[in-house]
Amino acid sequence: MNSAEVNRFSSPGPTAEEVCQQLERVFSSGEFHSTERGRRFLKFIVSETLAGRSEFLKAFTIANDVFGREVSFDAQNDPVVRIEAGRIRRDLERYYLVAGQTDPVAITVPKGGYVPHFEYTHHPEVPASPALSPDALKDVGSVNHERLFPRPDRSKLLIALILGTILVIAAGSLYIFPAPEPSASGEALSGTSPTEASGPKVVVEAFEEGRPVDTTFDIAHGLRDEVIGQLAKFDDIVVIADPSKADRAGTAGYALQGSIQLDGERLRAVARLMRQSDGAVIWANNYDADLRAQSKLAIQADVAEQIASAVAQPYGAIFRADTETIARQPQNGGWDAYACTLAYYSYRRSMNAQSHDTARDCLQRATQRFPKSATSWALLSLTYLDEMRFRYKLGTSSTVHPLELAASAAERAAALAPNNARVLQALMLVSFFRDDIEKALQTGAAAYAINPNDTEVAGEYGLRLAMSGKWESGCELVSSAINKNASPEGYYEVGMALCAIMRNDVQAAELWSRMSDLQYNPMHRLVLLSILGAEGKTTDAKQEQDWLNANAPELMNNIRREVSLRLQRPEDQDKFFSGLRALGIAIESTQTE
Repeated sequence: MNSAEVNRFSSPGPTAEEVCQQLERVFSSGEFHSTERGRRFLKFIVSETLAGRSEFLKAFTIANDVFGREVSFDAQNDPVVRIEAGRIRRDLERYYLVAGQTDPVAITVPKGGYVPHFEYTHHPEVPASPALSPDALKDVGSVNHERLFPRPDRSKLLIALILGTILVIAAGSLYIFPAPEPSASGEALSGTSPTEASGPKVVVEAFEEGRPVDTTFDIAHGLRDEVIGQLAKFDDIVVIADPSKADRAGTAGYALQGSIQLDGERLRAVARLMRQSDGAVIWANNYDADLRAQSKLAIQADVAEQIASAVAQPYGAIFRADTETIARQPQNGGWDAYACTLAYYSYRRSMNAQSHDTARDCLQRATQRFPKSATSWALLSLTYLDEMRFRYKLGTSSTVHPLELAASAAERAAALAPNNARVLQALMLVSFFRDDIEKALQTGAAAYAINPNDTEVAGEYGLRLAMSGKWESGCELVSSAINKNASPEGYYEVGMALCAIMRNDVQAAELWSRMSDLQYNPMHRLVLLSILGAEGKTTDAKQEQDWLNANAPELMNNIRREVSLRLQRPEDQDKFFSGLRALGIAIESTQTE
């Protein structure tokens, strides 16, 4: 049975009194490290929003009222407000990570503006949205709650860390399996035929209007157009904009449906993804917005980006559903390009030698059968590259030359589709590990510009920026990817641990590190070891060091080489090494070849 992930809301958000109490709670905490000017900034935008004046929260107003700038202030040439907003976002993120995980209200400042967002951190269960029929919800499994600007709820994990308890979470076990071969019978996923372009097809139906008023009509039609545009940025799926041309029995495997409801100035967009073959709702979500705080165009863009990301990103709703489907098919050796894509993402979730070999072999055969499949070449490049960057986990031989194989496959992909975001992602990573940092960042920027909603592109580009020394911009991208539920789970959290190390916040670094999947890659444990050394936690550090000596001794003999492959600047390497040296680990004596 497929389980659908349905997100619903309780109706009201926090009251003004609750928001003010939360702001005072944040200000009184020693873990909120904002400057006095930053506190004035946050207090001002919160107060103005609670007073119903959020539409006036522009850079000019804030610069005048908070920072005392003259009426001649030019936001284009003076970035003071934008910079302060970025600092406040980071300070709030740190506060909720370190001290505020059990607070009842979350205060955030979403990117793209200065209007704060308030939400309860724990939402009560509410009845199902009336827009979804009982029949459509028969396969619904888990229930989560998100707002227009969601923040991952990690409080249970953080509490467990504080208590010193190690939790093993197997929520993703349905998707962690050795990637299977697709059926040789030719039964294609999502109602498609087994060709190189056999990715899933999605028809975007007209969004319904809650009541016949011009505003609702305009927003519904505009939102649908935005969704189509955002989905079309994902090269792995085929978007059908005209439902009349989609054969519901087979041409499109999925239908994206939606509706718009207005209640005064409050807007609710409802979206759901239906599998055409059996009518099951495999994903649904509601998005709330305030027309007083944002324009219609801004709301349409925000909601469309989130829908597209949730539905079409790697590890998103479509890929999860199709991965389950292919897992139930006979494994008789018929190779389909899209099935190999699923095999790759299945491998990345499980990260073991068997699933890696299956994905690599599948992609090798797919590129032979479909030599013009740029995505297959790009993913094949990444599987080769992983034999180097994850070799201590996968146990790959050090005698092979995976980087050369990865470069050759990536170049083949680029010749076929130079504007494909996945292709550019592969080129970025190959260039990075070849120490061509300028080319890596240029390629990553191009990939991100093509599809900023692809969390894998955004997260990997953010990591490359950060590890190249551009920590502020890189860490912001990684943080944003995590907030959009980027996968594999735990992979990007170790990047946030590095971000915290570089700003000398070892407490936050340890929390991020323990939120990463320590079993995913021994390098994750090396990061934690450095952090524990910097904190002086020698007992905990000895446990990690003993594990690494027993399970990844070659890594412990090549620390300098492995760290320098990732952290490009000598000063960043030294900061990382200082934690290890505090434990008596002699970095200088480790191999460099």
